[in-house]
Amino acid sequence: MSIVRESGGESAPSALWLRHRPQQPRAAIITLHGGRADSYQTSQRWHLAAMRMRPVLRAAASAVPLDEVVLAHVRYRHRGWNQGDPLHDAYRALGELDQLVGPVPTILIGHSMGGRAALRAASHPHVRGVLALAPWLPPDEPAAQLSGKRAVVVHGERDQVTSPRASADYITQARAVGARAGIILIRNGDHAMIRRSSLWHQTVTAVVTELMRPDERPAGLTAASCLSTTPLML
Repeated sequence: MSIVRESGGESAPSALWLRHRPQQPRAAIITLHGGRADSYQTSQRWHLAAMRMRPVLRAAASAVPLDEVVLAHVRYRHRGWNQGDPLHDAYRALGELDQLVGPVPTILIGHSMGGRAALRAASHPHVRGVLALAPWLPPDEPAAQLSGKRAVVVHGERDQVTSPRASADYITQARAVGARAGIILIRNGDHAMIRRSSLWHQTVTAVVTELMRPDERPAGLTAASCLSTTPLML
């Protein structure tokens, strides 16, 4: 995976950390890492939560033609959710992407707090779909922005940090507002995606492959999770 350094310097104020930029991109994949409920500490790319998304992006990259797809991370200003800081950063990153390469369909992949931000940022017109990994979803989390969008949540069955049940409830809300949404559970999976990591990454590859298709109806794991009345267990 090539690294584009124009927005990757430590002094750059950009919210978009580009990892790969083809000459004529047709789509984009952007990841959003986890964090804390409240913290104004500066977010750093070497924090564990940020580093955890690097193999996730590699797994997503294996699903797409690299000569057509931009790969990037959102760079947060702060480590915490605070008053929706990661969501604002996600919107800034999407705006910067538009300025760099024009309007391209975009898949957001977020983990934990980043999953919450990714699902919120589905309101952006260029977001085609969202893959939320072990997302942090408080009871009052809105889902209306997912109307007409594709969203898949993947959660570890034994997650002790964020709630698989909250994810299932959220998917029910998303379906009620017109989202094509589904949930997949990783049997014995944990929050950090370390236990059964290869299955987590295989699932990312499969779901991204399906979300990138322009078809109106999803296929494969995505279709199975969207059509199932109960979480799909892997």
